[in-house]
Amino acid sequence: MKIVEVQAIRANRFCYAKIITDEGIYGIGESGAFGVADAAAAQIRSFGLYLVGKNPLDIEHHWQVMFRGMFFRGAAVMGALSAIDVALWDIAGKYYNAPVYQLMGGKCRDKVLVYGHVIASSDEELVENCKKRKEQGFKALGHLSPFLDEDEDTPYNRTYTKNMEDAIRRTHLMRETVGDDVDLCIELHRRSLPAEAVVLIQEIADVHPLFVEDPIPPGSNEAMAYVVRHSKVPIATGERLHTIYEFQDLLDRQAANYIRVSLTTVGGLTGARKIATLAESKMCPIVPHNPLSPVCTAAEMQLCACIDNLLICEYPSGDGRLSWDSTSTDRKCDMVTNWDKPVDGYITPSSAPGIGIDLIPDIEKHFPPITYAPGSRLNIDGSVRDQ
Repeated sequence: MKIVEVQAIRANRFCYAKIITDEGIYGIGESGAFGVADAAAAQIRSFGLYLVGKNPLDIEHHWQVMFRGMFFRGAAVMGALSAIDVALWDIAGKYYNAPVYQLMGGKCRDKVLVYGHVIASSDEELVENCKKRKEQGFKALGHLSPFLDEDEDTPYNRTYTKNMEDAIRRTHLMRETVGDDVDLCIELHRRSLPAEAVVLIQEIADVHPLFVEDPIPPGSNEAMAYVVRHSKVPIATGERLHTIYEFQDLLDRQAANYIRVSLTTVGGLTGARKIATLAESKMCPIVPHNPLSPVCTAAEMQLCACIDNLLICEYPSGDGRLSWDSTSTDRKCDMVTNWDKPVDGYITPSSAPGIGIDLIPDIEKHFPPITYAPGSRLNIDGSVRDQ
């Protein structure tokens, strides 16, 4: 079996790889570099120049060539490698008539615990959406921002005291809303400095969050380690890292209690499995990151089925809107042939060959590509604010 074509498919804000073989078997995968999807698509086509004519089943060898053969790495390159790697595993599963988890050692679990997203721009919306997710059966809720999901076009103008008191109050409001039978995954979304994060975490520790995610901006593992040392709540981070070496440093510095692995930017199933094994050696659980489409979810379910050190997995609803525009009716699940639906807070990984999902025909025509212009929220004085 040989690869005859490698396609880069841009649809809405997403980027996919489709690899076609001379036996008619094809595989798909998704890139997680959603901020630079056009660049990732170009890199997928570039990797295709190497892959055409090769045996798609030599997955580890191709991964090493693409990972080590580039002079530079980063989001676009690793996003492209990730999409291609998942597509190759999808082909292998179809070729051997087995789900990917079976090829990667078999199942460690029959179903995967996931947490549902809660997005809110007001206290009222926060309460309503927490209740809605609990009613849907989720045992844990995530993307829970005590700072809310505010409009980035509005300059930030709030005192430190007001910002902290509101964040502390909202976190307690979350716990009051869902009770003790739902876990809270608090998302600070890199919006605090180390000292601020420590103060906030001390004040919300009594609601016993499952973890606090990304309390400070990425870049300094030393600063993150400071937060971990002074925190009474487990800290989860890593979603912006790309390589096993970056995760090695994070773990060596004890800068995370739980590792956030973005399967679609760390080199796909192959890269994520390497990082999961590395974390296992440190007795560190994995919390896979996923803000993407059902293709990413399908691939992550295959990974979650076959690794032992899984804590919980992020789940962006498949029937969620594709646009922040409240008038939009397009949903993520409309882009694929089927999608993983949670039952009582768990997803059963597909036992179909490969990753168990496909894109609809001519997806790029039904969902034209969207390219986002770079931007950032500003403080009232005009300086950049992380959000």
